[in-house]
Amino acid sequence: MAKASRPKGFDNLQDPEQHLVASPGGATHQTADGAQGSLTTNQGVVVADNQNTLKSGSRGPSLLEDFAFREKITDFDHERIPERIVHARGSSAHGYFEVTNPIPHLTRASFLAEKGKKTEVFARFSTVAGGAGAGDLPRDVRGFAVKFYTDEGNFDLVGNNIPVFFIQEAIKFPDLIHSVNMEPDRGYPQDATAHDTFWDFISLLPESMNMVLWIMSDRTIPRSLRMMVGFGIHTFRLVNADGKSTFVKFHWPPTIGSASVIWDEAAKINSADPDFHRRDLYKAIAKGAFPEWEFGVQAFDEERAASFDFDIFDATKIMAEEVIVIEVIGPMVLDRNPVNFFAETEQAAFHPGHVVPGIDFTDDPLLQGRPFSYADTQISRLGGANFHELPINRPRCLMRNLQRDGMRRMDVAPGHVAYEPNSLDPSGPRENPQRGFRTFAAQEGEGETGQKLRLRPESFADHYSQARQFYRSMSATEQRHIQNAFAFELSKVETPVIRSRMLGHLALVEEALAQTVETAIGMEGERAEITPYQAPVDLEPSPALSLVGKAKPTLKGRKVGALVTDGADGDRLEALRDALEKEDAELAIVAPKIGGVDLKSGKHLVADMALSGAPSVFFDAVAIFASAEGIKPLLKNSTTIDWVRDAFGHLKVIGHTSAAPLFAKASIADDLDEGVIELDARASVGQYIDAAKQQRVWAREARLAESDA
Repeated sequence: MAKASRPKGFDNLQDPEQHLVASPGGATHQTADGAQGSLTTNQGVVVADNQNTLKSGSRGPSLLEDFAFREKITDFDHERIPERIVHARGSSAHGYFEVTNPIPHLTRASFLAEKGKKTEVFARFSTVAGGAGAGDLPRDVRGFAVKFYTDEGNFDLVGNNIPVFFIQEAIKFPDLIHSVNMEPDRGYPQDATAHDTFWDFISLLPESMNMVLWIMSDRTIPRSLRMMVGFGIHTFRLVNADGKSTFVKFHWPPTIGSASVIWDEAAKINSADPDFHRRDLYKAIAKGAFPEWEFGVQAFDEERAASFDFDIFDATKIMAEEVIVIEVIGPMVLDRNPVNFFAETEQAAFHPGHVVPGIDFTDDPLLQGRPFSYADTQISRLGGANFHELPINRPRCLMRNLQRDGMRRMDVAPGHVAYEPNSLDPSGPRENPQRGFRTFAAQEGEGETGQKLRLRPESFADHYSQARQFYRSMSATEQRHIQNAFAFELSKVETPVIRSRMLGHLALVEEALAQTVETAIGMEGERAEITPYQAPVDLEPSPALSLVGKAKPTLKGRKVGALVTDGADGDRLEALRDALEKEDAELAIVAPKIGGVDLKSGKHLVADMALSGAPSVFFDAVAIFASAEGIKPLLKNSTTIDWVRDAFGHLKVIGHTSAAPLFAKASIADDLDEGVIELDARASVGQYIDAAKQQRVWAREARLAESDA
């Protein structure tokens, strides 16, 4: 066999049969046939070309999409990682994904295209705004990131528990996070959006209105990480073996159903146990109650995409499940806890640029920025972003922008805000169309697919219609929660004009919502007039958007707290325990003291938790097993009164024996309803189970609201 000709400098290659191919640019490609000799990225994806960066045409600009180049140069330049800038507070677990309904017609990705194939996964759930030491239950978006260790390389799907996002363009992400963060001149509030800078920014950004409705809903205070829905947010592209492309959106609905807590519960849970979500996930896996999701896609072709009344590349919009049904590919199960939190949870680096053959990007402008942003974030975590302030690097002309903080920050930048648009600092830096740098509007590459412009399409201009649809799709209870959330958050905003602007936006979403909120905060007649770029339209309500409306009647994965006193009837308690076990629910025994109680039969009952450390907000439903004598000491205990009062106020089903004096002491004796069930001959345990399966007694909330008024 004749040897392949070699260019100068390759005389000492050990493999004489290695393929050498010259390119027009002069670079020589060393190619391999088999997997053993293939060059791969750090994610195991085989590299097809290690000589040229990806460009738009051979003479066009290099593309941010070139994940192989970015990984290569980033790995060369950097090493270590401090705490994440966002999503610092995280919990994670190992598991697997198994294909039950393969989709080879949509993608060549082997981990999605072969029935029965199992792929190891590592999932990380997180809050966004707080630091690593923050609590688990702020009102916040939750990160939902999954690393698939596929046989073709790692695929990282970095999503959230909400399917839309605040912004349409990646260039606005620093402004968004700066507005959410603690205000720079005072260092508070931590892990909260109930303050001026966030609402100032949002009120100047109409595209955020759909997301604002989502974050003011109960979606942002989940009951458990195991009960969160996951979304990939963006429109991605799947490519099959024939090269055919299909647009998709990724979904992970939990198999035990999704659920949230009430805001007052969230505040109390954070106070009683700031690790509530982390503990819940860890313990569920440790005892074998493995969390499970159905991983699936909404798939549609370009013709269908063009038929929608919104742009599929707009990350502030959803694809209604009633329009495009989710195709379930298979279950994702988390069955193993990390053995070292730092080594696994904290050092896990998720990156939207980590894709495998058969999965590709789209021109979603927010998605386009993420691969670069995540790689660059590693640089910040590895050594600091302020190298430009060193004397040798510092510009000699005026430098004035809104970048802040970071390691080795030398400038002391005064001021209240670090984002734009803003109305709190009119003298702050702004873009300058006359003097600012403008990219030459050349055609993009040799294909001449379009000019390079900083321009959003008209199809992104509707900022209110889906927000209105979301609100109108909520139950009356959920609408009330949204109203209360806006009223609470805007009452924390100190600048009247910001509150006025937000009321103007809410009026475009739903007039009744705006009226309720402005009345609640005492600003009737003070709303700003907002003229939308595109007038909102009335869309059909989407029942899939309502957590309450589509809640599963189930107790699976839930926990019932039973407060037990000395002298209680153990038979009734065991009857409830047996019924709950049949529903795959857990019963926790709460006693006045951790040493337990002595039942009516004389048997000693061991307690799982002491009353002082187990508020009723820990449980999805409660029961009280008392005796006439055993309950007397509790009537003098304020913790017991709060336990019962909170359970009732949080709309939980309450089962009881001999608890009437306790209800009277808690001032709820006259308000008993169908959710308060006496566990004796007049009401069966079955009635209690049926009521508890409904999650909460929503009708009680309306009655309580009327009585408060």
